[in-house]
Amino acid sequence: MNRNDIAPNDRGLSGTNAVEVRGIVKHYGETKALDGVDLTVRQGTVLGVLGPNGAGKTTLVRILSTLIKPDAGTAFVGGYDVLRQPKQLRRTIGLTGQYASVDELLSGYENLYLIGRLLDLPAKRAKARATELLERFSLTDAAKRPAKTYSGGMRRRLDLAASMIGNPKVLYLDEPTTGLDPRTRNEVWDEVQRMVSEGATVLLTTQYMEEAEQLADELTVIDKGKVIANGAVAELKAQVGGRTLQVRPVHPAELPEMARCLHEAGLTGVTISTDTSLLSVQLTDDEQLTSVVGVLGSRGFGIAGIDTKLPSLDEVFLTITGKSAPADAAPTLEKEAVA
Repeated sequence: MNRNDIAPNDRGLSGTNAVEVRGIVKHYGETKALDGVDLTVRQGTVLGVLGPNGAGKTTLVRILSTLIKPDAGTAFVGGYDVLRQPKQLRRTIGLTGQYASVDELLSGYENLYLIGRLLDLPAKRAKARATELLERFSLTDAAKRPAKTYSGGMRRRLDLAASMIGNPKVLYLDEPTTGLDPRTRNEVWDEVQRMVSEGATVLLTTQYMEEAEQLADELTVIDKGKVIANGAVAELKAQVGGRTLQVRPVHPAELPEMARCLHEAGLTGVTISTDTSLLSVQLTDDEQLTSVVGVLGSRGFGIAGIDTKLPSLDEVFLTITGKSAPADAAPTLEKEAVA
C-alpha cells in the first residue's frame, strides 16, 4: 500500500493533535534558523508562537506550509506528512504571511473567487464564499474594485479572507494584524475565534503581546531556533514571577507607613506607587498573602480594595528571552530567510 493512501489517523498522529513537530532543523549556511524544534498544536485550539526577531517563527511556518523543506526532523499537519504528502496537506491548511499576497489587477471578489475555484470549490460555492468573506471583512463596498486601489489595511483583510475561503482545518497566521488599525485588528480576532469555535486549529505567530493573550490557548516561545518555553498563558506567568498582591488603602497618604509596618514584620518585596495609590507585595505563597492582610488589619489601616495579579505577558517575554518584548505600536518584521 502506498503511504499516501494511508488514512491520517493511521500514521501515528495523536487523534487530539492537529500539528505535531519533532526535531525540526533548518540551516541557512552557518545560520541555524531552527535547531531541533518540537511543537504540538491540539485540535480546535490556538497556539501562539512568540519570539524575538530572527528566532525562527516564520521559517517554522514555511516548513509546515510545505514552502521549504527541513534539513532534519518530522512534521505532520492534519495527519499528513509535510515531506511525503505535501499535496494532501495543502488542501487542509490556510496561510496568511507577513505580507499581503493578492493579485492587484483583479478585484477583491475576483481574488477570492479565483482562490475558491483553485481549491476545487464548485462555482456556486466559491461565489457564495467570496461574498460572505467580503462582508465579514468589511470589503463589500470595494468588492468590484481592483486590489491595487485598496489601502494597506484593506489588502491585509483581503489576504486574510483568501486564507480562509476554503474553510481550512489548520490555519497559519504569521503576524496577521501587523499594520492594521485597532478596529480591523478586532475584526480579525473575531473571525479567528469564530473559526476556532467551529473546529479549526490556528498556529499564530505574533509580535503583539495583547494578541497572544487574547487568542492563544497555549504559547510556545522560540529563541535562536530553539523552543525555550511552552504552556498555557497563566502557567508561563506563574513560572516567571508568581503573583503580586496589590492593596489600595482608604487613605493614600498612609502608603509609606503601611510599607514600613510590613518591613518591620519581616515581609519583603514591598513597593508603593503614589501615582496609582497602590501598595504591592511580591507573593511567594498564600501564607504570605494572609500575613500582609493580617499585619495591615492589626495596625488599623483602612483597605479600600485588594487584588492579586500575575506578571504581564510582556514581563514573561522579557524574563524568558532576556530581551525586551516587541513594541505593539511598531513591530519589526523578521527577514524571511532567517525568521
